[in-house]
Amino acid sequence: MKRKLFIKYFLATAVVVIVCLTLLMMIMTLVYSKYITDSKYETLWRSCNSVADYYEKEPEGINSFASRKKIHFIINNLSHVSENSMFITDSNGYITICDCDEWFKNGRCEHTATAVDTKLLSSIQKSGGRITDLGIYSDQRYVASKKITDSDGSVVGTVVATSPISGLSSLFESIGRIYLFSAIVPLILIFIALYVITNRLTKPLKLMSTAAKAMAMGDFSKRIPVTTNDEIGDLAASFNDMTDSLSRLESMRKTFIADVSHELKTPMTTIGGFIDGIIDGTIEPERQNHYLTLVSGEIKRLSRMVQYMLNIARIESEEFVLKPSRFDFREMVLNVVLSQEQRIASGNIDVIGLDSFESVTINADKDLIHRVVYNLVDNAIKFTDDGGKITFKLKFDSNKLTFSISNTGKGISANDLPYVFERFYKSDRSRSANKNSTGLGLYMAKTIIKKHGGSISVKSKENELTTFSFILPIGE
Repeated sequence: MKRKLFIKYFLATAVVVIVCLTLLMMIMTLVYSKYITDSKYETLWRSCNSVADYYEKEPEGINSFASRKKIHFIINNLSHVSENSMFITDSNGYITICDCDEWFKNGRCEHTATAVDTKLLSSIQKSGGRITDLGIYSDQRYVASKKITDSDGSVVGTVVATSPISGLSSLFESIGRIYLFSAIVPLILIFIALYVITNRLTKPLKLMSTAAKAMAMGDFSKRIPVTTNDEIGDLAASFNDMTDSLSRLESMRKTFIADVSHELKTPMTTIGGFIDGIIDGTIEPERQNHYLTLVSGEIKRLSRMVQYMLNIARIESEEFVLKPSRFDFREMVLNVVLSQEQRIASGNIDVIGLDSFESVTINADKDLIHRVVYNLVDNAIKFTDDGGKITFKLKFDSNKLTFSISNTGKGISANDLPYVFERFYKSDRSRSANKNSTGLGLYMAKTIIKKHGGSISVKSKENELTTFSFILPIGE
């Protein structure tokens, strides 16, 4: 695995984190901005409303200088407390009272000669506030206003309160800086955690890639450490199981090639030696027929061995089609056992259970089922010690039959038991070599039974008993 996967995963996740934090900051800024703006308009409006109420209740009216002084004092204090600017206009929009100190001293200021559009003030009052340029300040501001009426309801003026936008803009910038600085530490921690997690996730994949390349070169020794109890851990465990299986298969393949080479080489060497002896005259003419008979037997043995391997390849092929026929399974088993009568007698083996067999007709490929039964019987005889016993059992109903064959003897070890049906596998190499075994008989039996939709199994207890069983559909 190249480093690109780690970089892609890390960068993709980092981009998602940064985008999410940015969106969160934007949303918070918008929400906070609306909240501050609404609060600002509410403050301005309350200030206008308070001054208007006081102005309307002032008994001396707006013409009294003392009354104007009082109102100036009020709006000046409100301005300082709320950090706003306030002024009062007459009915025509001209500023008559301002909150600035100059107006307090002279009763006039630079703003009193300025007129504000009355329609604009009316619009501001109806909307509850607006950001606008009134024409008397150098910048745009938040503006709120409230009309002043006399006792008969006539409009005599307007109270206006303003606040510069720049102040809130500075506040938002400060909030943004605070948010940015406060996000730096979490971002650093997130990126560190992201690096560790990404490295932890991709490390097993990198190890698998390295191990796979090693397997391609024939090295099956590498394993992936299983450090987590999750999908990655399961994948690593499955990869190790696959490596073990491939390693066993490769070992059995090499063993099989060595065994087959040996099995083929021995008769061919014998054949070559006898023929060379006949040709060069080493073997006397009167003995030639004897050795030619031996040569014929070796050739037939070679032919059977090659045909055995060809049969396995043929059965495993997808094009292979079963040739079912109806036959008596009990009769087949008896014929197979009778064909091995001489071997059974020479080994003083006691055969049990055949006399209790009932006749059962099945619909299956007779030649293949015969091969399965023959292989199991042959295997049982091979590994039954002298004076031992072989026990047969047969059970059946309308759908299936269960056949089992048990033999006493050395048995199969617990380590070898899961692999006895694998191709090329031989659990006891020293015994198997003496019995001319190629490690394909049980594999062929399993393949044939599975082709018929059945199953085959084995149980064994070392130095006591080994039992092979298969379940076979009876068929229509």
